[in-house]
Amino acid sequence: MILEQWIGEFEQEVLNTRKLLQAIPQKDIRYRPSDISWTMGELAQHIATIYYWYVGTLDQDVYDLASDDLERGDPNDIQATLSLFESNVEKARAALTALTEDKLTANWIMKVGEKTVLGPMPRVVVARGFLFNHLYHHRGEMIMYLRATGNRVPGLYGPTYEDSLNKQ
Repeated sequence: MILEQWIGEFEQEVLNTRKLLQAIPQKDIRYRPSDISWTMGELAQHIATIYYWYVGTLDQDVYDLASDDLERGDPNDIQATLSLFESNVEKARAALTALTEDKLTANWIMKVGEKTVLGPMPRVVVARGFLFNHLYHHRGEMIMYLRATGNRVPGLYGPTYEDSLNKQ
């Protein structure tokens, strides 16, 4: 039952993520709100990369980021990031639709080389937090980047504040 719900949520949120990434203008790709923040391009690339992590999270019991060799492309090229996003969504969709309810309760671990950085914990907990919620968190950051640079924010769950101003 949970898998059917997740697949529906995944498909709806892919549409929202696509709208958000498509709203990023090339002219602001190097915008950085503070010295410790990512640029807009780096944040966009991170959002696109989260979809790649579905494979390691859903297909593997131990996911070693040190052995991960995803070619991300140039974070200063929004078209490259959009291509990365589309490619990773296909991989994520395949991993999610191949998942079984039994695999959800199995423990999962994330490592970087020999160091365990997350887990062991049930895959169902990891998928909700590390994949779904992690993505939503960074999309919220991207909305702030877009607003800070004077760009239009697309409506993800209905009209935006800016949309209400345009109706007056």
